[in-house]
Amino acid sequence: MSAIDGTVKEFLANPFAGVVTTLRNDGLPHSTVVWVDVDDQGVSFNTAVGRAKERHLRENPNVALTVVDPQDHYRWVSISGTADLTTDGADPQIDKLAKKYLGKDEYPWRDPAEQRITVRIEPERVEVYGLGE
Repeated sequence: MSAIDGTVKEFLANPFAGVVTTLRNDGLPHSTVVWVDVDDQGVSFNTAVGRAKERHLRENPNVALTVVDPQDHYRWVSISGTADLTTDGADPQIDKLAKKYLGKDEYPWRDPAEQRITVRIEPERVEVYGLGE
C-alpha cells in the first residue's frame, strides 16, 4: 500500500504521537517524537528551522513516520517516503496541532525568533496493522 486512504486518515486524525526517523549525514538514524497532522494533501508534521529533523531532511529527504495507538499497540501505521519542507502555513499548523494534542488554541511554547516548518511526507510505502485492512 502506498496511499493514505480513509482508514489511515481516520486513524491519524487521533491525537496519537508519532515517531519520525530521519538520517544523519553519517547515515545513522535519528528518531524523535512528533505531533502528526493529516489533511486532504496527506500526512505532515511541524518542526523549526535549525532543529535536527529539519537539518537532516535538507541533506537527505528520506523519512519514516510510525504512529501507534497508545491503547492498542497492535494498531499502527508506518509511512516511509520523501519529505517536502515549507514555511507556508507552518505557523497556523502548529496552532492546529496544539489544539489537537493539548486542547489549546495556540502553541504555548512559541518562540518569536523561531521559523516554523511543515514537513509533508510524500509516501512511497504505507504499512498498516490492526485497522481492518
